[in-house]
Amino acid sequence: MTKFCLTVTCQTQRGIVAAIATFLADQGCNITDSSQYDDMETGQFFMRVSFDSQKGADHAALEAAFASIAEAFDMTFAFHDETRKMKVVIMVSRFGHCLNDLLYRVRIGALPVEIVAVISNHMDYQKVVVNNDIPFHCIRVTKDNKPEAEAAIMRVVEDTEAELIVLARYMQILSDEMCTKMSGRIINIHHSFLPSFKGANPYKQAYARGVKLIGATSHYVTADLDEGPIIEQDVVRITHAQSAEDFVSLGRDVESAVLARAIHAHAHHRVFLNGNKTVVFPASPGGYSSERMG
Repeated sequence: MTKFCLTVTCQTQRGIVAAIATFLADQGCNITDSSQYDDMETGQFFMRVSFDSQKGADHAALEAAFASIAEAFDMTFAFHDETRKMKVVIMVSRFGHCLNDLLYRVRIGALPVEIVAVISNHMDYQKVVVNNDIPFHCIRVTKDNKPEAEAAIMRVVEDTEAELIVLARYMQILSDEMCTKMSGRIINIHHSFLPSFKGANPYKQAYARGVKLIGATSHYVTADLDEGPIIEQDVVRITHAQSAEDFVSLGRDVESAVLARAIHAHAHHRVFLNGNKTVVFPASPGGYSSERMG
């Protein structure tokens, strides 16, 4: 059996779920998990269905057969092979906690992605990346060469056929052109203090103000800096007893976890753009299992 998922977005209307379920049954498919959401404010309908193709229907056949249903409901849809790993390019600067966390999760099979390249504007993590048998590209960025640097980055993305770019604490602002071209395909991570503590050393700023919660936000990148649709967030509680250095360490841990969860949701096709927001469905049974431990 081949495992697929179907993702659907359209205007809400009667009969969508019935049409999809009937179609899959007629194609010899068995539904193993299903999530749906009607946004009453926008009138948008979102659905994700996991299923087994028990009679050998392949991706192309399913897509061709579903076209008439999609046209009837004016759907945006896609079939995804759940056994296939998404190709990802990671970009990093000099903070390596998210990169190292992702390398480990991918190594044990906890993330259904293939890291096809790591790009950095520094050489700090070349050895760790190469030791994981992943191509490393150092692309320096200055105020004078930014267009050329971004063109080099996009060549790596296109040559590797990457479907997603992950900014794992990459400390350069991407151009509006790149954000538009890769809309919905770049995920970033940052501290959750925005807009309260902007600029340098946000954790020190938070410490000086005596905050009681610190956290992280992972979102899609848009031309509006740090304001793209949010995919995942989390917080950790702290007290007056923690130092500014503790804030940094705790923040590092929550950033790594939040970024990994956002990538997991995207790679499993559980995230749907809904204007300036997202709809994120829960993982299917077995979605968090790892191929091996350690």
